[in-house]
Amino acid sequence: MTDQQQAIEKALATKAPKDVVYAFLLNSGKETVANVSKHLVAEDATYISLNFSNPELKQIEPWCGTSKGRDVYVYTFSNVGTYWNVDDFQITDILAEGETVAVFGQFTYTSVYLKNTFTSPFSIKAIVKDGLITYFQFMEDTYASAASFRASGE
Repeated sequence: MTDQQQAIEKALATKAPKDVVYAFLLNSGKETVANVSKHLVAEDATYISLNFSNPELKQIEPWCGTSKGRDVYVYTFSNVGTYWNVDDFQITDILAEGETVAVFGQFTYTSVYLKNTFTSPFSIKAIVKDGLITYFQFMEDTYASAASFRASGE
């Protein structure tokens, strides 16, 4: 059994918020996010990516803003794996208090089409109830991620 599968099994057994979020992140790659979401994300979960609502940014990164539903998690994390190569993803801190989990780290992505590489810090606020993620807010260096798609211009 892989470390990724073991993390899911542990999260399912303990239902501890920290275990659930950690297992989700370990399995958030394009090939594994649908499976982990089925097990660890509530059907009506809220997902906030980068901001609450920014129509201009949504034109560049369509998953941005506030959305609801398990499918949003699959859509978002699958697109990350479609538009960027994930060169590195490091969790530096993961803290839990009650149902709330805070995660901090950094990642390095390279845009698939333009080959622009950037490194960004990230932070996550997640809420887990009864072993399922019900709220997930992801923050990163939005300028760097959007700029990785820019070929020219100001």
